[in-house]
Order: sequence, then structure tokens, then C-alpha cells
Amino acid sequence: MRRQQRYFIFFLVMILSCTGLFAKPERQSANQTMAATARSYILMEQSSGQVLLERQSEEAFPPASITKVMTLLLINEAIDAGKINWDDRVTISEHAAHMGGSQVFMEPGEEQTVRDLVKCISIASANDAAVAMSEYIAGSEEQFVELMNKRAKELGMEHTVFKNACGLHVDGHVSCAKDIALMSRALLEEYPEMSKVLTTWMDSIIHRTRRGESEFGLSNTNKMIKWYNGLTGLKTGYTPEAKHCVSATATRDQMGLIAVIMGAADGKIRFQEAAQLLDYGFANYKVKVGPQIGTIIAQQEIKKGTEKQIDVATAETKSFVVSKSSASSELTYELEYTTPLVAPISKGTTVGRIVYYLDGNEVGEGTLVSASDVDKATLKQMVPYMAKRFFKMA
Repeated sequence: MRRQQRYFIFFLVMILSCTGLFAKPERQSANQTMAATARSYILMEQSSGQVLLERQSEEAFPPASITKVMTLLLINEAIDAGKINWDDRVTISEHAAHMGGSQVFMEPGEEQTVRDLVKCISIASANDAAVAMSEYIAGSEEQFVELMNKRAKELGMEHTVFKNACGLHVDGHVSCAKDIALMSRALLEEYPEMSKVLTTWMDSIIHRTRRGESEFGLSNTNKMIKWYNGLTGLKTGYTPEAKHCVSATATRDQMGLIAVIMGAADGKIRFQEAAQLLDYGFANYKVKVGPQIGTIIAQQEIKKGTEKQIDVATAETKSFVVSKSSASSELTYELEYTTPLVAPISKGTTVGRIVYYLDGNEVGEGTLVSASDVDKATLKQMVPYMAKRFFKMA
């Protein structure tokens, strides 16, 4: 009898396994076949930052020239802050001119505009241009590296230490797939216009030296530009220690994806493996987007103000990733207000929160703000209000 019970249990387990009840989740099985030669990888949805696939994504490796994503982010932030301008002329130092590795062969004393140096960094992955910009912004590459590491901490890049502005191999200069995705996301979310130069196939600059003027051609190191539909960037990297790396970004059907490959077997394979991750994301997921930032979604009563109601708007756009297999997933939300709302209130003041639900399950929240100014009511305006309260209490 016991032997029959054991046989029965054995066959029951086999049947359940065949029906898929004991099968591993899709994401886990996908991890086993994706990016087979890479040391590590990650697939992240851009607007939400949600991780869709990953393998050893927090393990630190040399990042090579993907380092320049942070350099480009700091350049754009310096321009945005008014510290430098696109048309500023930058003098190339001895240090920058002798970087080696990938470069555009600028000479000491040569001048280039910020705009052209950014082209050199974005298209040709030029080490000399990256270091020249670091010196121009911070006074020295060492001081710029301090800014890089400070910004990395702000972005939550917990496994990154920068030692230079260009990615040439130095012991201790490391990052990980997740951190690279975070800084790639920051660059494209804050400066989406960078996609235009990052996806430029060919361009040129003019060298102006004591020997005269000469044109120098720039060819993009990211070969996916030529064949991957929807590509928006971003950056390649290679050193013998880092092997072949890429942060590849693409957008289709209003969904942006970031695929980071670290340490692939060769240059072509890194692009194939990045495309494999992106294809998986576009095939299996879509984005549900809440009300756009600044959308007036309600009116709420306000006390002691020149107006009886105040327009309430969203402070940010929230996105949520859902599986395409659950295409009917409905994004809904509820509004919760800080009570009571009392004048005066300035435009942009937090007045509550918006809570998002997918199929009835809470998935996130955002901030509600006042869409306008409401001044405190004058004594004359308050008389009817006070009279109403008086007679109500009487």
C-alpha cells in the first residue's frame, strides 16, 4: 500500500510539472537565455525606472567609455544652470590632448566649442573631448570626478566609483549595469534632445591649429543606429578589462527601454544581446500612463480664501509597466487631500496625493499641487462666512 502511495505521489508531481504549475516565472526563465556572453545586464523601462530583466546587475565591473554618460549629464546640467554655454570656446590642454584611446586627435592649445566637443563625445566617444570638457567645467579632471561621484550618489548609483571623466581603465574605476541604467535614464529623461546627437551616424569637426584648418570625420560607435528600430541612443564602451559594453536605449509605442550589456564577448555580440533584451521588453510589456504633469484633475474646497474652490493638478507624470498578456489592466486613481485647505495657498503648494491602482491593486502614488494662487479673503469677504458659522452654531 505504501509503495502504491509513493507511485501515486510521483505521478501526480510529474503531471503538475507538465501542466506548468511548478514552472518558474517567465522573467526567471528569460534570464537564463538572454545575453548569454555578457558578464551582467539589465533591462529597465525608462519613464518608471522599473526593472524588467536583470542578471548580476549590481556587480561592479569596469564600465569603459559608458562612463561618458555621466560626463554628458554633467555637461548638460552645467549648461542648464547657466555656468557654460553651447557656443563657449574651450582650449584643449596638454593633459586632454594626450589621453590616448578613442580620440579626435586635438592638439594642445586648439580651441573647440562646447557644442562640437559634445558631438565628439557622443558620436566618436572621444576621450580628449571628454577630459577637455571636464577641465572647462570644474577646473581640473580631478575636481570634475568629484562632481561625477557626487551626482552618482544623488542618482542612487550605489556600486559606482569614478576615477576619470572618459572611462580609460584605472583600478577602482567601476560601475554596474543597474547604475549605468540609472544615469542613462537621468540623461534622457532630463535632456531628451540629446537623442538627436547620440543617434547621429556621421558628422565632422574642424581642427584649427598652427598648421591651418582641416576637417575631421566623426563616425558613431553605436552601430545599432543603422538597424534597430526606434533607437534613441546611447553609449558604447570597450577596454580589454571591461570587454564590450553598451547602454542601448529605444522607444516604441510610447514606451522607452534601456538595455545595458557589460562585458560581452565582442563588439557585434554586445549589440545583438542588447537588441535581444529590447525585443523582449517591447514584445512583453507596455506602459500605462497617468495624468500628465500639470493636468488639472479636480477642484477642492478652500476655506478663508478669495475663491471658494481651488484647481488641483498633478505634480508629475507617473508611468506603470504592465504585461501585454494583461492588456485589460485598467489604471485608476483616487485623490486624498490635506484637510482642511485654508488660504492663502500659492501655486505649486502640495495639497494632497494621488494614489494609483491597477485592477484595484495599489501600484504607486504622486503629489497633488495647487494650480493657482488663492489669497486670503478680506474682512468684507469673510463676513458672510462668519455669519453662516454664527447662525449654524446658534
